[in-house]
Amino acid sequence: MIIRQAVEKDAPAVAALINEMVRGSLITFTVDERDCAQMTEQIRQSGPRFLVAEKAGAVLGYASYKPFRDGPGYRHSMEHSILLAPAAHGCGTGRALMTRLEAIAVGEGVHVLIAGISSANPDAVGFHKALGFDAVGRMPQVGRKWDQWLDLVLMQKILATDAKTLT
Repeated sequence: MIIRQAVEKDAPAVAALINEMVRGSLITFTVDERDCAQMTEQIRQSGPRFLVAEKAGAVLGYASYKPFRDGPGYRHSMEHSILLAPAAHGCGTGRALMTRLEAIAVGEGVHVLIAGISSANPDAVGFHKALGFDAVGRMPQVGRKWDQWLDLVLMQKILATDAKTLT
């Protein structure tokens, strides 16, 4: 398995992973699927902040981050996304993606990584806890999908950045 920066040719595989999650789970609150053009643009705009795990030419998962909120006061806080193909669960793929993503984040002056997790995904809460994320909040019934109200679990990890170098 290799972890590398995503490129445009990865867009169909990443879109397929996301669309499977959208159609078949409560892991995301959205019902809007992604097309290849949207994924290509997201990969292009994200640059080194969008990683894929690949084995034998197949994309096993991705991880990326984007600004948590608008405004200069939040410039050191990023929200990440990570998604694995079912076959990649429990194999270290997620940990490898997040380790590389955190290293990139530190290099870019990110101080906090934030995870917004559906309450219907307790495995993701455990995964993030194992990586050193702390549960910092729960927002009851802020999501709705398939006629169900869903909570949003917020977790964060303060990265080892030097506050003196942050601007």
